Amino acid sequence: MAGDPRARPRLLVLGAGPAQLGLLEAARARGDLEAIAVDRDPRAAGFPLATERAVLSSEDEDAIDRLARARRVDGIVSPGADWPVGIAARVAQRMGLPHPIDARTGALATSKARQREAFAAAGVPHAGLLDQGDAGLPVPCVVKAPDRQGQRGLTLVRSPGELGRALELARAESRSGAVLVEELVDGPEVTVNAVSVAGRFVPLTVTDRLTAEPPAFGVALAHVWPSLHDTTGPVAAAGAAVAALGVREGPSYTQLRLGPYGPVVMEVAARLGGGHDAELCEAALGVDLNGLAIDAALGRPGTRLLQAPAPVAGGAAIVFLVPPPGMLRAVGGVDAAQASEGVRWVRIYRRPGDVLAPLRRGADRAGAVLATGPGREEALERARRAADAVRFRVDADAP
Repeated sequence: MAGDPRARPRLLVLGAGPAQLGLLEAARARGDLEAIAVDRDPRAAGFPLATERAVLSSEDEDAIDRLARARRVDGIVSPGADWPVGIAARVAQRMGLPHPIDARTGALATSKARQREAFAAAGVPHAGLLDQGDAGLPVPCVVKAPDRQGQRGLTLVRSPGELGRALELARAESRSGAVLVEELVDGPEVTVNAVSVAGRFVPLTVTDRLTAEPPAFGVALAHVWPSLHDTTGPVAAAGAAVAALGVREGPSYTQLRLGPYGPVVMEVAARLGGGHDAELCEAALGVDLNGLAIDAALGRPGTRLLQAPAPVAGGAAIVFLVPPPGMLRAVGGVDAAQASEGVRWVRIYRRPGDVLAPLRRGADRAGAVLATGPGREEALERARRAADAVRFRVDADAP
Protein backbone atom coordinates (compact mmCIF):
# COMPACT_ATOMS: atom_id res chain seq x y z
CA MET A 1 0.00 0.00 0.00
CA ALA A 2 1.10 3.53 -0.72
CA GLY A 3 -0.13 4.78 2.65
CA ASP A 4 1.25 4.20 6.13
CA PRO A 5 -0.05 0.77 7.27
CA ARG A 6 -0.01 1.94 10.88
CA ALA A 7 -2.41 4.79 10.22
CA ARG A 8 -6.06 4.77 9.22
CA PRO A 9 -6.41 4.12 5.48
CA ARG A 10 -6.76 7.23 3.35
CA LEU A 11 -9.44 7.29 0.68
CA LEU A 12 -9.37 9.96 -2.01
CA VAL A 13 -12.95 10.84 -3.04
CA LEU A 14 -13.29 12.57 -6.41
CA GLY A 15 -16.11 15.04 -5.93
CA ALA A 16 -17.88 16.52 -2.91
CA GLY A 17 -21.19 17.55 -4.44
CA PRO A 18 -24.70 16.09 -4.12
CA ALA A 19 -23.75 12.87 -5.93
CA GLN A 20 -20.97 12.16 -3.42
CA LEU A 21 -22.81 12.99 -0.18
CA GLY A 22 -23.89 9.42 0.57
CA LEU A 23 -20.41 7.94 0.27
CA LEU A 24 -18.83 10.73 2.29
CA GLU A 25 -21.44 10.24 5.01
CA ALA A 26 -20.74 6.50 5.02
CA ALA A 27 -16.99 7.09 5.25
CA ARG A 28 -17.41 9.49 8.15
CA ALA A 29 -19.76 7.12 9.99
CA ARG A 30 -17.28 4.26 9.78
CA GLY A 31 -14.62 6.15 11.68
CA ASP A 32 -11.88 3.76 10.55
CA LEU A 33 -10.57 5.72 7.58
CA GLU A 34 -9.68 9.22 6.45
CA ALA A 35 -11.61 10.63 3.51
CA ILE A 36 -9.90 13.30 1.41
CA ALA A 37 -12.51 15.02 -0.74
CA VAL A 38 -11.70 16.87 -3.97
CA ASP A 39 -14.00 19.43 -5.60
CA ARG A 40 -13.54 22.62 -7.58
CA ASP A 41 -16.33 24.33 -5.59
CA PRO A 42 -14.99 25.63 -2.26
CA ARG A 43 -18.59 25.56 -0.95
CA ALA A 44 -19.20 21.94 -1.96
CA ALA A 45 -21.83 20.39 0.30
CA GLY A 46 -19.73 17.32 1.05
CA PHE A 47 -16.60 19.11 2.29
CA PRO A 48 -17.73 19.26 5.96
CA LEU A 49 -18.04 15.45 5.93
CA ALA A 50 -14.45 14.88 4.82
CA THR A 51 -11.35 14.53 6.95
CA GLU A 52 -9.48 16.74 4.52
CA ARG A 53 -10.56 18.80 1.54
CA ALA A 54 -8.76 19.91 -1.62
CA VAL A 55 -10.22 22.66 -3.79
CA LEU A 56 -9.34 21.45 -7.27
CA SER A 57 -11.17 19.90 -10.18
CA SER A 58 -11.93 16.19 -9.92
CA GLU A 59 -11.30 16.14 -13.69
CA ASP A 60 -7.71 17.46 -13.43
CA GLU A 61 -5.83 14.17 -13.73
CA ASP A 62 -2.35 15.60 -13.16
CA ALA A 63 -3.45 17.40 -10.00
CA ILE A 64 -5.28 14.30 -8.73
CA ASP A 65 -2.16 12.22 -9.34
CA ARG A 66 0.04 14.68 -7.45
CA LEU A 67 -2.38 14.89 -4.55
CA ALA A 68 -2.78 11.11 -4.31
CA ARG A 69 0.98 10.67 -4.13
CA ALA A 70 1.56 13.56 -1.74
CA ARG A 71 -1.09 12.26 0.68
CA ARG A 72 -0.04 8.63 0.15
CA VAL A 73 -3.61 7.49 -0.29
CA ASP A 74 -4.65 3.86 -0.09
CA GLY A 75 -7.54 4.04 -2.51
CA ILE A 76 -9.38 6.33 -4.94
CA VAL A 77 -13.10 6.39 -5.66
CA SER A 78 -15.37 8.38 -7.99
CA PRO A 79 -18.97 8.00 -6.79
CA GLY A 80 -21.75 9.50 -8.87
CA ALA A 81 -19.59 11.08 -11.60
CA ASP A 82 -18.46 9.45 -14.84
CA TRP A 83 -15.36 11.17 -16.15
CA PRO A 84 -13.35 10.90 -12.89
CA VAL A 85 -14.01 7.11 -12.97
CA GLY A 86 -11.35 6.80 -15.66
CA ILE A 87 -9.02 9.16 -13.81
CA ALA A 88 -9.34 7.14 -10.61
CA ALA A 89 -8.59 3.90 -12.46
CA ARG A 90 -5.52 5.30 -14.23
CA VAL A 91 -4.03 7.01 -11.17
CA ALA A 92 -4.60 3.91 -9.04
CA GLN A 93 -2.95 1.74 -11.69
CA ARG A 94 0.09 4.02 -11.94
CA MET A 95 0.45 4.04 -8.15
CA GLY A 96 -0.04 0.30 -7.79
CA LEU A 97 -3.13 0.76 -5.63
CA PRO A 98 -5.99 -1.74 -5.46
CA HIS A 99 -8.93 -0.63 -7.56
CA PRO A 100 -12.17 -2.29 -8.68
CA ILE A 101 -11.56 -1.59 -12.39
CA ASP A 102 -8.46 -1.23 -14.54
CA ALA A 103 -7.62 1.63 -16.88
CA ARG A 104 -9.04 -0.15 -19.94
CA THR A 105 -12.42 -0.66 -18.29
CA GLY A 106 -12.29 2.91 -17.02
CA ALA A 107 -11.88 4.14 -20.60
CA LEU A 108 -14.84 2.03 -21.78
CA ALA A 109 -17.03 3.13 -18.89
CA THR A 110 -16.51 6.83 -19.63
CA SER A 111 -17.25 6.72 -23.37
CA LYS A 112 -20.73 5.93 -24.64
CA ALA A 113 -19.28 5.32 -28.11
CA ARG A 114 -16.80 2.72 -26.86
CA GLN A 115 -19.51 1.15 -24.72
CA ARG A 116 -21.65 0.57 -27.78
CA GLU A 117 -18.76 -1.09 -29.60
CA ALA A 118 -18.27 -3.43 -26.63
CA PHE A 119 -22.01 -4.13 -26.41
CA ALA A 120 -22.20 -4.94 -30.12
CA ALA A 121 -19.26 -7.34 -29.86
CA ALA A 122 -20.86 -9.11 -26.88
CA GLY A 123 -24.40 -9.19 -28.30
CA VAL A 124 -25.81 -6.90 -25.61
CA PRO A 125 -29.07 -5.20 -26.69
CA HIS A 126 -28.42 -1.47 -26.90
CA ALA A 127 -29.70 1.65 -28.61
CA GLY A 128 -28.68 1.61 -32.26
CA LEU A 129 -26.53 4.35 -33.77
CA LEU A 130 -27.79 6.27 -36.78
CA ASP A 131 -25.52 7.42 -39.59
CA GLN A 132 -25.42 11.22 -39.53
CA GLY A 133 -24.53 11.23 -43.21
CA ASP A 134 -27.70 9.47 -44.31
CA ALA A 135 -30.26 11.53 -46.17
CA GLY A 136 -33.56 11.61 -44.40
CA LEU A 137 -32.24 10.79 -40.93
CA PRO A 138 -35.23 9.28 -39.12
CA VAL A 139 -36.88 11.26 -36.38
CA PRO A 140 -37.55 11.16 -33.56
CA CYS A 141 -33.98 10.39 -32.57
CA VAL A 142 -31.63 11.21 -29.69
CA VAL A 143 -28.47 13.30 -30.03
CA LYS A 144 -25.88 13.21 -27.27
CA ALA A 145 -22.28 13.94 -26.36
CA PRO A 146 -20.59 10.54 -25.90
CA ASP A 147 -18.44 11.59 -22.95
CA ARG A 148 -20.82 13.62 -20.78
CA GLN A 149 -23.42 12.79 -18.15
CA GLY A 150 -26.33 14.51 -16.47
CA GLN A 151 -28.07 15.31 -19.79
CA ARG A 152 -25.32 17.70 -20.90
CA GLY A 153 -25.51 17.87 -24.67
CA LEU A 154 -28.54 15.57 -24.77
CA THR A 155 -31.52 16.41 -27.01
CA LEU A 156 -34.61 14.57 -28.15
CA VAL A 157 -35.01 15.55 -31.83
CA ARG A 158 -38.65 15.42 -32.87
CA SER A 159 -38.45 17.03 -36.32
CA PRO A 160 -35.75 17.37 -39.01
CA GLY A 161 -35.52 21.10 -38.37
CA GLU A 162 -34.31 20.49 -34.79
CA LEU A 163 -31.37 18.29 -35.78
CA GLY A 164 -28.85 21.00 -36.62
CA ARG A 165 -29.22 22.80 -33.31
CA ALA A 166 -29.06 19.48 -31.41
CA LEU A 167 -25.81 18.55 -33.15
CA GLU A 168 -24.31 21.94 -32.33
CA LEU A 169 -25.26 21.60 -28.66
CA ALA A 170 -23.84 18.07 -28.36
CA ARG A 171 -20.63 19.05 -30.15
CA ALA A 172 -20.16 22.06 -27.88
CA GLU A 173 -20.52 19.87 -24.77
CA SER A 174 -18.47 16.95 -26.08
CA ARG A 175 -14.91 16.71 -24.76
CA SER A 176 -13.71 15.15 -28.01
CA GLY A 177 -16.00 16.98 -30.42
CA ALA A 178 -17.66 13.69 -31.34
CA VAL A 179 -21.45 13.31 -31.36
CA LEU A 180 -23.74 10.29 -31.16
CA VAL A 181 -27.11 10.07 -32.89
CA GLU A 182 -29.22 7.17 -31.63
CA GLU A 183 -32.57 5.68 -32.34
CA LEU A 184 -35.24 6.62 -29.83
CA VAL A 185 -36.25 3.54 -27.85
CA ASP A 186 -39.81 4.02 -26.66
CA GLY A 187 -40.68 2.55 -23.28
CA PRO A 188 -40.30 3.03 -19.54
CA GLU A 189 -36.87 3.49 -17.99
CA VAL A 190 -35.39 1.31 -15.25
CA THR A 191 -32.08 1.34 -13.43
CA VAL A 192 -30.24 -1.74 -12.20
CA ASN A 193 -27.97 -0.98 -9.25
CA ALA A 194 -25.57 -3.83 -8.61
CA VAL A 195 -22.19 -4.81 -7.27
CA SER A 196 -19.69 -7.28 -8.70
CA VAL A 197 -17.59 -9.48 -6.43
CA ALA A 198 -14.83 -11.61 -8.02
CA GLY A 199 -16.67 -11.47 -11.32
CA ARG A 200 -20.06 -12.38 -9.87
CA PHE A 201 -22.75 -9.86 -10.78
CA VAL A 202 -25.04 -9.26 -7.80
CA PRO A 203 -28.14 -7.20 -8.65
CA LEU A 204 -29.53 -5.21 -5.74
CA THR A 205 -32.27 -2.69 -6.57
CA VAL A 206 -34.12 -2.34 -9.87
CA THR A 207 -35.85 1.04 -9.80
CA ASP A 208 -38.30 2.78 -12.08
CA ARG A 209 -36.81 6.03 -13.35
CA LEU A 210 -39.54 8.66 -13.71
CA THR A 211 -38.32 11.40 -16.03
CA ALA A 212 -39.25 14.92 -17.06
CA GLU A 213 -40.73 15.93 -20.39
CA PRO A 214 -38.64 17.81 -23.00
CA PRO A 215 -36.82 20.14 -22.95
CA ALA A 216 -35.59 18.38 -19.79
CA PHE A 217 -35.43 15.09 -21.71
CA GLY A 218 -33.87 12.30 -19.65
CA VAL A 219 -33.78 14.21 -16.34
CA ALA A 220 -34.93 11.98 -13.48
CA LEU A 221 -37.67 13.38 -11.28
CA ALA A 222 -37.90 10.26 -9.11
CA HIS A 223 -36.48 6.77 -8.56
CA VAL A 224 -39.02 4.27 -7.24
CA TRP A 225 -38.50 0.75 -5.84
CA PRO A 226 -39.62 -1.93 -6.42
CA SER A 227 -40.12 -1.66 -10.15
CA LEU A 228 -43.57 -2.16 -11.62
CA HIS A 229 -42.02 -4.26 -14.39
CA ASP A 230 -40.65 -7.78 -14.68
CA THR A 231 -37.01 -7.35 -13.66
CA THR A 232 -35.67 -10.62 -15.05
CA GLY A 233 -34.82 -9.24 -18.49
CA PRO A 234 -33.30 -5.95 -17.28
CA VAL A 235 -31.12 -7.75 -14.74
CA ALA A 236 -29.85 -10.19 -17.36
CA ALA A 237 -29.13 -7.39 -19.84
CA ALA A 238 -27.38 -5.30 -17.17
CA GLY A 239 -25.22 -8.26 -16.13
CA ALA A 240 -24.21 -8.85 -19.76
CA ALA A 241 -23.45 -5.16 -20.29
CA VAL A 242 -21.31 -4.93 -17.16
CA ALA A 243 -19.40 -8.04 -18.20
CA ALA A 244 -18.87 -6.63 -21.71
CA LEU A 245 -17.07 -3.63 -20.19
CA GLY A 246 -14.87 -5.86 -18.03
CA VAL A 247 -16.28 -4.82 -14.66
CA ARG A 248 -15.50 -7.65 -12.24
CA GLU A 249 -15.42 -5.75 -8.94
CA GLY A 250 -17.31 -2.90 -7.36
CA PRO A 251 -20.57 -1.08 -7.97
CA SER A 252 -22.31 -0.55 -11.30
CA TYR A 253 -25.27 1.48 -12.46
CA THR A 254 -27.08 0.46 -15.64
CA GLN A 255 -29.86 2.46 -17.29
CA LEU A 256 -32.22 0.61 -19.61
CA ARG A 257 -35.39 1.26 -21.56
CA LEU A 258 -38.00 -1.43 -21.85
CA GLY A 259 -38.64 -1.34 -25.57
CA PRO A 260 -41.28 -3.22 -27.59
CA TYR A 261 -38.87 -6.13 -28.11
CA GLY A 262 -37.35 -6.26 -24.64
CA PRO A 263 -34.86 -4.36 -22.47
CA VAL A 264 -32.34 -2.13 -24.23
CA VAL A 265 -29.20 -0.91 -22.45
CA MET A 266 -28.74 2.84 -22.70
CA GLU A 267 -25.53 3.15 -20.67
CA VAL A 268 -23.47 1.60 -17.90
CA ALA A 269 -21.52 3.43 -15.20
CA ALA A 270 -18.80 1.60 -13.27
CA ARG A 271 -19.65 3.52 -10.12
CA LEU A 272 -22.46 4.36 -7.73
CA GLY A 273 -25.48 6.09 -9.23
CA GLY A 274 -25.46 9.86 -8.87
CA GLY A 275 -29.09 10.17 -7.76
CA HIS A 276 -28.72 8.79 -4.21
CA ASP A 277 -29.21 5.26 -5.56
CA ALA A 278 -26.96 3.76 -2.89
CA GLU A 279 -28.98 5.37 -0.10
CA LEU A 280 -32.20 4.08 -1.66
CA CYS A 281 -30.63 0.61 -1.78
CA GLU A 282 -29.84 0.72 1.92
CA ALA A 283 -33.35 1.95 2.76
CA ALA A 284 -34.90 -0.82 0.63
CA LEU A 285 -32.64 -3.79 1.30
CA GLY A 286 -30.47 -2.84 4.24
CA VAL A 287 -27.38 -3.26 2.03
CA ASP A 288 -24.71 -0.62 2.55
CA LEU A 289 -23.87 -0.01 -1.11
CA ASN A 290 -21.78 3.04 -0.21
CA GLY A 291 -19.78 0.81 2.12
CA LEU A 292 -19.30 -1.72 -0.66
CA ALA A 293 -17.92 1.01 -2.91
CA ILE A 294 -15.50 2.10 -0.19
CA ASP A 295 -14.34 -1.46 0.36
CA ALA A 296 -13.86 -2.01 -3.38
CA ALA A 297 -11.75 1.15 -3.66
CA LEU A 298 -9.54 -0.04 -0.81
CA GLY A 299 -9.21 -3.58 -2.16
CA ARG A 300 -11.22 -5.13 0.64
CA PRO A 301 -13.57 -8.07 -0.01
CA GLY A 302 -17.17 -6.96 0.19
CA THR A 303 -18.84 -10.33 0.51
CA ARG A 304 -19.78 -9.81 4.15
CA LEU A 305 -22.29 -7.17 3.07
CA LEU A 306 -23.97 -9.43 0.54
CA GLN A 307 -25.38 -12.14 2.74
CA ALA A 308 -28.80 -12.85 1.21
CA PRO A 309 -30.06 -9.27 0.97
CA ALA A 310 -33.80 -9.11 1.60
CA PRO A 311 -36.22 -6.18 1.65
CA VAL A 312 -36.39 -4.21 4.87
CA ALA A 313 -39.12 -1.92 3.48
CA GLY A 314 -42.09 -2.49 1.22
CA GLY A 315 -41.19 0.46 -0.97
CA ALA A 316 -38.66 3.26 -1.26
CA ALA A 317 -38.51 6.40 -3.39
CA ILE A 318 -36.21 9.30 -4.17
CA VAL A 319 -38.03 12.44 -5.34
CA PHE A 320 -35.94 15.35 -6.61
CA LEU A 321 -36.75 18.96 -5.81
CA VAL A 322 -37.25 21.24 -8.80
CA PRO A 323 -37.20 24.94 -7.86
CA PRO A 324 -38.55 27.89 -9.82
CA PRO A 325 -35.85 29.79 -11.77
CA GLY A 326 -34.28 32.91 -10.30
CA MET A 327 -31.90 33.91 -7.52
CA LEU A 328 -32.48 31.84 -4.41
CA ARG A 329 -33.31 33.94 -1.36
CA ALA A 330 -34.32 31.29 1.18
CA VAL A 331 -35.53 27.71 1.57
CA GLY A 332 -38.39 26.97 3.94
CA GLY A 333 -40.39 23.98 5.05
CA VAL A 334 -37.42 21.63 5.35
CA ASP A 335 -38.11 20.75 8.99
CA ALA A 336 -41.75 19.97 8.22
CA ALA A 337 -40.74 17.85 5.25
CA GLN A 338 -38.15 16.01 7.34
CA ALA A 339 -40.78 15.27 9.98
CA SER A 340 -43.22 13.77 7.46
CA GLU A 341 -44.20 10.13 7.82
CA GLY A 342 -41.71 7.73 6.26
CA VAL A 343 -39.16 10.38 5.29
CA ARG A 344 -35.56 9.29 5.88
CA TRP A 345 -33.96 12.59 4.94
CA VAL A 346 -34.32 15.80 2.97
CA ARG A 347 -31.28 17.21 1.20
CA ILE A 348 -30.97 20.73 -0.16
CA TYR A 349 -28.21 21.26 -2.73
CA ARG A 350 -28.43 25.03 -3.15
CA ARG A 351 -27.72 28.03 -0.95
CA PRO A 352 -29.07 31.58 -0.83
CA GLY A 353 -27.47 33.62 -3.58
CA ASP A 354 -27.33 30.74 -6.06
CA VAL A 355 -28.95 31.37 -9.42
CA LEU A 356 -31.45 28.62 -10.23
CA ALA A 357 -31.91 27.77 -13.89
CA PRO A 358 -35.01 26.32 -15.54
CA LEU A 359 -34.96 22.53 -15.50
CA ARG A 360 -32.91 21.29 -18.45
CA ARG A 361 -30.48 18.78 -16.93
CA GLY A 362 -29.77 16.96 -13.69
CA ALA A 363 -27.62 19.74 -12.27
CA ASP A 364 -30.67 22.05 -12.27
CA ARG A 365 -32.34 20.06 -9.51
CA ALA A 366 -32.08 21.67 -6.08
CA GLY A 367 -32.43 18.77 -3.66
CA ALA A 368 -33.99 15.41 -2.96
CA VAL A 369 -36.18 13.49 -0.52
CA LEU A 370 -35.82 9.80 0.44
CA ALA A 371 -38.88 8.07 1.86
CA THR A 372 -39.99 4.52 2.57
CA GLY A 373 -43.42 2.96 2.96
CA PRO A 374 -45.33 -0.32 3.10
CA GLY A 375 -45.37 -0.32 -0.72
CA ARG A 376 -43.90 1.57 -3.64
CA GLU A 377 -46.87 3.86 -4.15
CA GLU A 378 -47.00 4.79 -0.46
CA ALA A 379 -43.26 5.52 -0.50
CA LEU A 380 -43.60 7.68 -3.61
CA GLU A 381 -46.58 9.55 -2.18
CA ARG A 382 -44.73 10.23 1.09
CA ALA A 383 -41.68 11.52 -0.77
CA ARG A 384 -43.81 13.75 -3.00
CA ARG A 385 -45.75 15.13 -0.04
CA ALA A 386 -42.51 16.02 1.71
CA ALA A 387 -41.11 17.55 -1.48
CA ASP A 388 -44.22 19.73 -1.77
CA ALA A 389 -43.60 21.04 1.74
CA VAL A 390 -40.21 22.47 0.73
CA ARG A 391 -40.50 26.06 -0.49
CA PHE A 392 -37.82 27.80 -2.56
CA ARG A 393 -38.19 31.56 -2.34
CA VAL A 394 -36.56 33.15 -5.35
CA ASP A 395 -36.16 36.54 -6.96
CA ALA A 396 -37.34 35.75 -10.48
CA ASP A 397 -36.11 39.10 -11.83
CA ALA A 398 -32.51 38.65 -10.65
CA PRO A 399 -29.92 38.17 -13.41
